[in-house]
Amino acid sequence: FLLMLLDMSDIQGAGERLAIAKKAADVLSSITRETDIKGWYRSGEVLGVIFTEMTGIDSNLFKEKIYANGSDVLSTEQIAQISISFHVFPEKDETKPSGTPTDLTLYPDLPKKEKVRKTTFWMKRILDVVGGIAGIIIFSPFFILIPLFIKLTSKGPVLFKQERVGQYGKKFTFLKFRSMYTDCDHTIHKDYVHKLISGEVGKDAGGDGAQKKVFKITDDCRVTSIGKILRKTSLDELPQFINVLKGDMSLVGPRPPIPYEVEKYDIWHRRRVMEVKPGITGLWQVKGRSSTSFDDMVRLDIQYAREWSLWLDVKLLLMTPWAVVKGKGAY
Repeated sequence: FLLMLLDMSDIQGAGERLAIAKKAADVLSSITRETDIKGWYRSGEVLGVIFTEMTGIDSNLFKEKIYANGSDVLSTEQIAQISISFHVFPEKDETKPSGTPTDLTLYPDLPKKEKVRKTTFWMKRILDVVGGIAGIIIFSPFFILIPLFIKLTSKGPVLFKQERVGQYGKKFTFLKFRSMYTDCDHTIHKDYVHKLISGEVGKDAGGDGAQKKVFKITDDCRVTSIGKILRKTSLDELPQFINVLKGDMSLVGPRPPIPYEVEKYDIWHRRRVMEVKPGITGLWQVKGRSSTSFDDMVRLDIQYAREWSLWLDVKLLLMTPWAVVKGKGAY
């Protein structure tokens, strides 16, 4: 659908704004269809229209039509104070680079939720900072030993840096200990993930005839000998404590996707990168990791966002070491 907003927040005086809004609403009623949904986007300040049938709608021509019809009931000065904008849902990746921050105009409920949970979100941030510092201190021997093993077994940098998509589609630099050889062809993983999301891959019949789907490529020849150990034990994730301290990630939350993954998301998949910050661990990591299907992973992420509380974060953090020891779904 197409969302059109008439922003009158720059007009001084609530009374004058309402009077102009009434006239603007009359203009909208005369030039829109009965199937178009009209009302307040933000009460007393911003009028909105949802065009559910977009065929034949040209935003520039429609804006000119509003100004032309509005001149009969509004002065030139009043019209100049009305800002008109258009927003298309779902946002189309072909019109902008993947990983571009989401247009939050289409999700007015999310900032409201953050405002309501402001205190608890601050407590979550405090938990992240304390936990991030504690994690670096506790695992400090690994921060010394792992780089040595990486350097001894393969050429290349110690850290693997990759662009990932965080909350609201904002991109950030994601850190891991390098577990693969340098100069690898990442199109292998890109093609695999695209097929996995669309349900075309990962169908390996088990002994009972069941189908198994994994989110990571098993027996990946690009992974080094030490890298296999790091992945199996999740020690390659340790540098993400730095991402947590920087505020790009949280200790608990959905895993941050790569931009080319988001390109293939269905509309409902996108919710996993909207409501909470990405995390090092979460429901998916604790309940199945790579052994769950992609859709099930998204459902777990959405469940976490819906049921989130500080206690849930603490609970998942306490469950994570056992999930790592079991190694289920780790590749």
